[in-house]
Amino acid sequence: MAQKNKIVVQTSVKDESLIELRRQQIIGGAVKLFKEKGFHRATTREIAKSAGFSIGTLYEYIRTKEDVLYLVCDHIYDEVKQQLAGITTHSGTLGELKHAIKQYFKLIDSMIDEFTIMYQETKSLSKEAMHYVFEKELGMVSFFEQIIKNCMPSGGKALTDDEIFLVANQIVVQGQAWAFRKWTLQKRYTLEEYTNAQTKLLLSGMIHLQEEE
Repeated sequence: MAQKNKIVVQTSVKDESLIELRRQQIIGGAVKLFKEKGFHRATTREIAKSAGFSIGTLYEYIRTKEDVLYLVCDHIYDEVKQQLAGITTHSGTLGELKHAIKQYFKLIDSMIDEFTIMYQETKSLSKEAMHYVFEKELGMVSFFEQIIKNCMPSGGKALTDDEIFLVANQIVVQGQAWAFRKWTLQKRYTLEEYTNAQTKLLLSGMIHLQEEE
């Protein structure tokens, strides 16, 4: 699926390396603040302070508070894409799929605050920015779709495209569920135990779908 063009957050600064540095500081400060107060209650002055610079400096790199939320969401998916890009070996085995799920769940665990904020506050984005974020999530689904397709046996009954899409969505959702439900899941599972249990259920579901008439 083709991804929509990236939203351009206006800046008065020309130095690309400085823009990247400052926006990473803005993202880090905003995540801490949004976790504590929520997007709507946080002010741009507080975001600037949390990022470590003045309100004047903040407005050199963004124009609105929504720009900050968009940068946070965009950063999350860029990080996921970067981390997952090095996973596949194109071996076409279930081992590759298991490894991809494990790495994805570990990534979710390392970015729990970011994922929680994104899903709580995405509704505050403009329609254009929201659609862009949704497109990036579908890119994560497509990543797992391709791995699942590579794992399908050359003989026997393969999953349909719709079934592969459903399984890929389940992987993405169950990974994110660790972020939203860790407060209770961790009472019964370590991350490794949760990952193994979810992987077992997902693979069992794939086998069941293949065996159906």
